[in-house]
Order: sequence, then structure tokens, then C-alpha cells
Amino acid sequence: MWHIFYYKFKVLPYQPLSFDEVKENLEWRIGTDEMIAVELKTSHKMIGNVYMGKRDFEALEIGYVFNQNYWGNGYAAESCKALIQQAFSNGVHRIYAECDPNNKNSWKLLEALGFQREAHFRKNVYFWKDENEKAIWKDTYVYAKLNDNT
Repeated sequence: MWHIFYYKFKVLPYQPLSFDEVKENLEWRIGTDEMIAVELKTSHKMIGNVYMGKRDFEALEIGYVFNQNYWGNGYAAESCKALIQQAFSNGVHRIYAECDPNNKNSWKLLEALGFQREAHFRKNVYFWKDENEKAIWKDTYVYAKLNDNT
């Protein structure tokens, strides 16, 4: 399943949400341990979040999104690295991520974190339809990192 969190450096592929949709989404984010807020140590300002969704077979799905004003400072790498280390020390076997092949900054980050590209799915998802109600298909890269201690 695709989430907004795979789009660290690109425009998110979703339409604006209604007030009720935002409220529901915020309640989910606050109530789950899968969504981790990232804040600046100095000001405690929230600048992004990392998603660590529980999956079958002792695996997690990782995703991230950061405020554009803080890109290029290593915050995403630092946050993801710490959460990956914590997950692996807790016995997680595999962490994977899906991203847009056009989002080079995102997949480059995954590679810098030691993830390996496992798949390139062609036109396997869509977020919008055109004026004729025809799906606008997008490709997906799948990356994964294994825990060497499991």
C-alpha cells in the first residue's frame, strides 16, 4: 500500500482533504505507534515524520516526509538510521520501502541507508484519474534492508 510518506522530495500525490478527513487522519497519527514525529532538538519544532508500519513476517514498512525547508540537512537520514537500528535491535527481520522511481532523492536516501532495490513494478498504482475517469498509472520501486542478526 502506498502512503504519503514515500514522497519526501516531491509533491504529494493526493488531493486536499476535507476537515473531517484531516481530523480522522490526525487522530490516527496521534493514536498509533507507527507514526514517529521528527523535531529539531534545539527548538522542538516538528519538521517531519517517519512511518514504521508493522507487516507480516517480522517486517516493517518505512516511509518519510519532511518539511521542504529542512531538506538537504541530513534530518531524514539521521531519523531513519536511528529507527532502523532500534527496529533491528528489537528483532525485526526486514524493513522495506516503496517509492516513485522519479523521486531520485528518496531512493538515493534509501540506498545511502543500505537498502537494496528489489523490484521495479511498472504502472502498478494510481492516485488520480484523468477527465475521462481513466487511471493515471505510476511505477513503484521496492527497496529492502535485512537484519544481519536474524
